[in-house]
Amino acid sequence: MNRVYAAVNRYVQGAAATDSLADELGYLGLQGPVLILSGPTVKRLLSEKWKAVLGDRGISHEVLTFGGECTRKAIQSTVDAALALKAGVIMGAGGGKSLDTARAAAAQLRLPFVSNPTVASTDSPCSALSIIYSEDGVYEGFDSFGRNPDLVLVDTDVILRSPERFFVAGMGDALSTMFEADACRRAGRPNLRGGLSTIAAARLGESCYRVVMEDGREALASMRAGHPSPAFERVVEANTLLSGIGFESGGLAAAHGLYNAMTIAESTRPYLHGEKVAFSVLVLLVLEQASEEIFEEVRSFCLDVGLPVRLSGIGLDVEDVELLRAIAEHAMLPGGLIHNEPLDLTVNGVLKAMIEADRRGMGGR
Repeated sequence: MNRVYAAVNRYVQGAAATDSLADELGYLGLQGPVLILSGPTVKRLLSEKWKAVLGDRGISHEVLTFGGECTRKAIQSTVDAALALKAGVIMGAGGGKSLDTARAAAAQLRLPFVSNPTVASTDSPCSALSIIYSEDGVYEGFDSFGRNPDLVLVDTDVILRSPERFFVAGMGDALSTMFEADACRRAGRPNLRGGLSTIAAARLGESCYRVVMEDGREALASMRAGHPSPAFERVVEANTLLSGIGFESGGLAAAHGLYNAMTIAESTRPYLHGEKVAFSVLVLLVLEQASEEIFEEVRSFCLDVGLPVRLSGIGLDVEDVELLRAIAEHAMLPGGLIHNEPLDLTVNGVLKAMIEADRRGMGGR
């Protein structure tokens, strides 16, 4: 199997980066009209800025309101809107699901795609993947496309004003990158681009973990104070770029396999992707029999920044063994990401690891 590394064409991050959108499009030779897929909150926040920045350069655009879930229907609606506009570029603005929907529509039409995350909540912005859900929010799988975004534009002024919970969830998602990539490497399993990992991807995953652990607490304090700091900028990059390339070119395993399975439980749906992934990292560490030192390092960090360390923190009850078993069974279905672990796993083993992670999340040994 070949080694495969994939990455975004151009990544731009900084305060007031939105002001450079037209310049960046021009630098890449991208021409409008631009269809922008955006949730209603982001539309209210940025629509006037887009009008000024793009209008000054004579780039026409239209904003399509995102409905909240990346479904086949939502993707087709975006395709239809792009065709009606005769769009030359599709841009997704918002969180991971709006970006995934716009990305899938752009891929279907073979149009350039611009990723404009307005929260640093997941590692989606830089990838060439779209996670697909049913209309009621159950994970159905993912589509993988031929190329990564042409441009990822991250305005840290916007990120600074976003809800704290999303930023913290992004750190939870980023926590998994190194561990899952390492699991895939040890098992000889392919990454999300159909090849073995590279040294570059492994180092990005390690850097992602180190930045989050070393700078995450300070970055959160900076966000709460409303004053960006170097630590804040580094963690935004870790949540977005390092984790994005790291997961795609490194691979995913138990943490995201369990997240996918948890979507069958309606009680988990109010919780963010990164919150569920963070707890699932603790389960991964139990499954892999990681050292107490590593487990405690991750647990303590999660406690300090407000990530869940108990099943109750993601809408699950440790006493509801029937539901936990159903999640374990779903995770263990053929083709599930949990099979990328270098372990012989069973449904009972996964169930016990979930319960053990919950117990140790309280600080028990």
